[in-house]
Amino acid sequence: MIELKPIRVLRAVSDLKSFSQAARALDLAPASVTRIINQLEQDLGAQLLVRTTRQVALTSAGATVLSRYRPLLEGFEDVTQDLQRSIRPDAGHLRLTAPISLGIALLPQVIAGFRLAYPGISVEINFTDTLIDVIEENCDLAVRVSGPPTDKSTIWRKLCEVPRRAIAAPALFDRLPRPQHPDDLIAAPLMSYGTKGEPEVWSFARAGAQRTVRAGKTVISNNGDFLYAMARIGESICVLPDFITADGLQSGAVIEVLPDWSIPSLWLTLFYPPYERLPPVVGTFADYFEAFIDDHPDLRVPV
Repeated sequence: MIELKPIRVLRAVSDLKSFSQAARALDLAPASVTRIINQLEQDLGAQLLVRTTRQVALTSAGATVLSRYRPLLEGFEDVTQDLQRSIRPDAGHLRLTAPISLGIALLPQVIAGFRLAYPGISVEINFTDTLIDVIEENCDLAVRVSGPPTDKSTIWRKLCEVPRRAIAAPALFDRLPRPQHPDDLIAAPLMSYGTKGEPEVWSFARAGAQRTVRAGKTVISNNGDFLYAMARIGESICVLPDFITADGLQSGAVIEVLPDWSIPSLWLTLFYPPYERLPPVVGTFADYFEAFIDDHPDLRVPV
């Protein structure tokens, strides 16, 4: 009977084209890898690998064996992984997605601390500013910065509010009059955050008065860092969250436009597929992330 471990070793040697690299990847001694492959070849009665001066390659018999066993091996690993995720809060694999700007600013510190606390949990992160479907994308958890959720097919957990404001570089007002009221805003320099090519609609409020302004459509981007860079060089007015603009506001690189008017905050939210029962690994990360946000409510963490 062929066991899974020799097939896993054969796969590693084939994929990495090296006995020594396969040994490192599997945390085995090189001599053990050689011995396991030799025993597998003896059990199957066929040479599976051919060694050249540069690399290791599969023989036709080896290619046949690996092509037949690889799906079985991957299926076994998937079942094992899913079982770990369903019963253990400190071991398994976590797939999550997060927006680019927030992810780069915050998640390195979150993940570093989380991995230190839970070394048995591996993490796979997909950064995107698109609000992906966590069900279709086979994602365990999505970190989102957006308006209040309206999706009824998912579960969500609000962590905090994310203040935002209209900002621009002082140099912009060397060539344009500085607005004193939302009605003074003209569309041309107002750059929009969006994912579908539609200009933003900004809402301003002050002492019971409310105004809405449709931003420009000459530049629309789904990345806040890009819009902030455009604002810093004096090309635009943008509405962005504080975790992107706080350093620039403090240094004077950008200033707040219409500081007497408030703009509705966004929400930092965790989205899950509609689990009947939250997998322990997902719950472990969600609890850790919420505790981290409680310690850093402004979402600013020194690198």
